[in-house]
Amino acid sequence: MKKVLVLYYSQSGQLRAVMDRIVAPLSQCEEVQCDYRKIVPTTPYPYPWPFYAFFNVFPEAVYLDGCSVEEVEADDDYDLIILGYTSWFLSPSIPVTGFLQSDQARLLFKDKPVITVIACRDMWLFAQEKMKKLLTDLGARLVDNVVLTDQGKSLYTFITTPRWMLTGKKNSFWCFPPAGVYEKEIAAASRFGERLCKALHHDEERSSLPMLRNMGAVNVNGKLIATEHIAHRSFLIWSKLIKKAGPPNSMRRSVVITIYAFFLLTLILTVVPLNMLVRKLLSPFRKKALAKAVSYYEQPSGK
Repeated sequence: MKKVLVLYYSQSGQLRAVMDRIVAPLSQCEEVQCDYRKIVPTTPYPYPWPFYAFFNVFPEAVYLDGCSVEEVEADDDYDLIILGYTSWFLSPSIPVTGFLQSDQARLLFKDKPVITVIACRDMWLFAQEKMKKLLTDLGARLVDNVVLTDQGKSLYTFITTPRWMLTGKKNSFWCFPPAGVYEKEIAAASRFGERLCKALHHDEERSSLPMLRNMGAVNVNGKLIATEHIAHRSFLIWSKLIKKAGPPNSMRRSVVITIYAFFLLTLILTVVPLNMLVRKLLSPFRKKALAKAVSYYEQPSGK
């Protein structure tokens, strides 16, 4: 019998719904023991987020300062680990980072094949790059990656996603679509669990080859690669400034956060649309470089 450990941290419940769909076929497979566990931070994070609480975690998320987490109930040895996470400020969420930096994770993940599952808005590339480093440090092998991104155009999600996180409202309004991943895409995620049942039966997890390739597990929007690079560089600078201003929830940190919030809003309304337009105009001249970048970020489970 194959043993699979499924770990996740979800605030809104969307990632949990995705993981439920993937886990369902595995749980029904007679040849698989599936242990489904939630990562629980010692100090819970709020949801919906108060404004300053949301930005107070910004520096720690960007610089991978994980929080303390409770130990999960798990056996000593697994054939496969599936890790579900969301992106906080282009980084893995702090509770997931905290777990991967724990002593328990060092024991669980060493020499194990790992599948990552991401549900977030459409900028996740740097979060996954950081995740790769965390897994490498644990001695784990990333064999697959599944990504489900929010519905609507990228510019819309700059509004709909923060509204969802800060108010808990994800319904459509004015000209904006609902926030979050399409329900039909969440439902369709069960195909990954079905494929994994067959792969485990044939011991495919023991090879270095992806098990979910050519299944539409991940699709990179090449037009956003440069935008995410710029955003990440900006995040590194501002998170460092906010961190130096003072500890979390201090008055000095709140002052810098306020300044940053106005800067970010201005950026979204002016620079981001302009940058996207320029990138679109230049894309015909950068097809080869763009295709290479897309191919890289879609690994290991892309087309």
